[in-house]
Amino acid sequence: MKKNVFTPCPKTPNCVSSMEVNKDRFVASLVYQDSIEAARGRLIEVVNGFKRTRIEENSGQYIRASFTSFLFRFVDDVEFIFDDKEKQVHMKSASRSGSYDFGVNRRRCEAIRDKFQQ
Repeated sequence: MKKNVFTPCPKTPNCVSSMEVNKDRFVASLVYQDSIEAARGRLIEVVNGFKRTRIEENSGQYIRASFTSFLFRFVDDVEFIFDDKEKQVHMKSASRSGSYDFGVNRRRCEAIRDKFQQ
């Protein structure tokens, strides 16, 4: 992340982001109506609800977590940037290794969105 913007996804199909213009890599951001503090708390609760997950960084308007797969122990990094002015949380999910993720990163972001909006 640089200046509240994610680094672009690589050309490999194992990354999605709400800041991507490429529709194949785009995923919608999270939207909230309450305070940023309440949204942060809810997001942390959602992320911690997943198995084999660890919050690596939690500072200001940025959260980074790692998700480890069960079988092969592949690690994916998921980043969140809060934009309180627009009341949204941008997210990016990317595999650390390999070139194809079988849609895991997209499904994870969609699951986070579903749980966040409950």
